[in-house]
Amino acid sequence: MEPLAVGLGETNETVPLSPAEVEPNPRRWSILAIVVIAQLMVVLDASIVTIALPSIQRALHISVANRQWAITAYTLAFGGLLLLGGRIADFWGRQRMFILGLIGFAAASALGGSAVNEAMLFGSRALQGAFAALMAPAALSILTLTFQHDAGERAKAFGAYGAVSGAGAAVGALAGGLLTEYASWRWCLLINVPIALLAAVAALRVIGDSRESGRTRYDIPGALLSTAGLVSLVYGFTKAVTDGWSSATTLILLAVGLFLLAAFVVVEARSTSPLLPLRVVTERNRGGSYLAALLNTVGLFGMFIFVSYYMQQILHYSAAKAGVAFLPFALGVIVAAGAGTNLMPKIGPRIAMSAGLLMSALGLLWLTQIGVHTSYWTHLLPQQIVMSLGLGLAFPALSSTALTKVSERDSGVASAMVNTTQQVGASLGAALLNTIAASATANYIASHGPRLAPNAVVHGFSVAFALGAIIVAVGAIASFVLVNAKAKDLSSPAA
Repeated sequence: MEPLAVGLGETNETVPLSPAEVEPNPRRWSILAIVVIAQLMVVLDASIVTIALPSIQRALHISVANRQWAITAYTLAFGGLLLLGGRIADFWGRQRMFILGLIGFAAASALGGSAVNEAMLFGSRALQGAFAALMAPAALSILTLTFQHDAGERAKAFGAYGAVSGAGAAVGALAGGLLTEYASWRWCLLINVPIALLAAVAALRVIGDSRESGRTRYDIPGALLSTAGLVSLVYGFTKAVTDGWSSATTLILLAVGLFLLAAFVVVEARSTSPLLPLRVVTERNRGGSYLAALLNTVGLFGMFIFVSYYMQQILHYSAAKAGVAFLPFALGVIVAAGAGTNLMPKIGPRIAMSAGLLMSALGLLWLTQIGVHTSYWTHLLPQQIVMSLGLGLAFPALSSTALTKVSERDSGVASAMVNTTQQVGASLGAALLNTIAASATANYIASHGPRLAPNAVVHGFSVAFALGAIIVAVGAIASFVLVNAKAKDLSSPAA
């Protein structure tokens, strides 16, 4: 087993100790609280601007075509740089990169909250994503190495982490609606500044540093190929809205994106210091967990965007009311994650994961029944509850299984993959499902005329929900087929 450099208190000195020789950290619950706060902040920032987007668009004079970049600039930078951030955290020090990420995230949030035009906003959102890519893998790696002695404590820690990962999007929508209505859309970004700085101070006092011994090379070609490939795919989906799926521009962008991602896999297989060691994803349990998490986010993330627009445009909700309407989703995830944490040692991760994702798919499919005159209480609330309970059941299993038997040397990259799947899934899901919804809306108007525009919009949302449900269901099948780890395996580090 590789020696692990474990920080000693606040001196941040390091000595090589194996995990078996280290006693449980007496500050482990304080460390968990800091990690959970940081994770909640980076997850909800992908969705906090969703409800604020109409206000942002009016204030900064952003075109309809460009408004999506307020979300995708963040998720693409975050997802594209996460693997590099995980490797940097492993060798430069997990606590050090965690604190640097928090401070940089605060600065980027202040810049975005002060934006005077769309370029400044999009640039600050990309900076937020880049610093989140340093922070998030370091946080999960710290959590993994802190809770590796007691299976029950580890399950509780990952239950809390899974709860905020699952509820973050809904909490972001709630916070975005309230801040936009009662303060300003700028506070959707500025609110991060005090939270991130306080978390950085707490981390400096509570978390000891840890890093891998030796030196490593950083796979810059791999980072460029993966990020460029994702950007090309997202831009290709976006162009399909205006140019059509069969246009040369759309097809070229999609083909280039797939080519660059394939080249990324080839480069990683041949590299001596790969950004993503293929051994991390080829282990069936970790690979199944990553695939299921990716498909789940692709299918579900667009739901928040479409339901938000449905409530504000069709049901004529205010931003605050729309944000509060997402609260049952967040509460459902938190409650179910607590139950899922207690159930997982009994039923194992495969059942928890596949059953949870199947429930989410059914709830998403149920959303296809919305109409112009349907009610929140009958056509949104029950569906939210079903989806949230499914996610809450699945997320602790997804997070914990993603790190099954990973070596300390790869813990940062494996941890980064947990967030990578969510951010890449959010980018691809928002772009793909938005394109599907827009195309279905345009086809409906072409067939029925512009006087039925509200019906056309709802029809587009329903088509997107149906496709999203299929994608999440495929994730449930993938987890059932690939994951075979037992509950006792989830607390065992690799030798």
